[in-house]
Amino acid sequence: MEPSMRADIQTVQAYWNARPCNIRHSAQPVGTKEYFDEVEKRKYFVEPHIADFAQFERWKGKKVLEVGCGIGTDTINFARAGARVTAVDLSDESLSLAKQRAKIFNLEQSVSFYHANTEELSSCVPVAPYDLVYSFGVIHHTPNPNRAIEQIQRYMDSSSELRMMLYAKNSWKNIMIEAGFDQPEAQSGCPIAFTFTRQEVCDLLHGFQILDIRQDHIFPFVIEKYVKYEYEITPWFSAMPKEMFAALEKSLGWHMLITARPA
Repeated sequence: MEPSMRADIQTVQAYWNARPCNIRHSAQPVGTKEYFDEVEKRKYFVEPHIADFAQFERWKGKKVLEVGCGIGTDTINFARAGARVTAVDLSDESLSLAKQRAKIFNLEQSVSFYHANTEELSSCVPVAPYDLVYSFGVIHHTPNPNRAIEQIQRYMDSSSELRMMLYAKNSWKNIMIEAGFDQPEAQSGCPIAFTFTRQEVCDLLHGFQILDIRQDHIFPFVIEKYVKYEYEITPWFSAMPKEMFAALEKSLGWHMLITARPA
């Protein structure tokens, strides 16, 4: 991690309230069924590895704690699959949309929503063990990831599983960021976006048995066309055979996908 990247939690909250993650994944009126359907379609088209990683159907009848639910795309898919979901987010704007989403899809009874800071989770969310704690692309945005993991661990017992995505330091995306050609998020000015090596993940999860760490996801599209909902592959990636691009994602993917259990 980069210890110099420090901002307070209020700054982080204001950033995500101003533009919740994936809010522009559809041009339909925000909050409508058509809007949420398009957001989901685009999210899983661009990041198809998410469904494989989350394994939504596996958690039918199980208790899932989602730390950082955003506008609720994965939340709704856990609930659709039959999980009992507790969804938490720092951004009240994101949480409002996630609640609207659950209402539209008649899943209000399957999801309990909490507005909470992950670093102080136990002050808002009743402490109890969950079968799965799921956090996709969240912990690297909080000022003190170690404190967040300590809180998460309180919601796990020996049979619980943690599935978490963190940004990878050794990645194509980070190489481009450090060279000045890219930025961590679609919107500029992200106050905190830590990246992790595999060893730093092991240090962060020192109280866990790590079952799997792998990398995936390189964004291949021409940005200027992507924002217009056009999906043209950049020339340097379109020239690659698909198998070569897939191998590159496994070695230099931006998303570090981690599966772990309490030690």
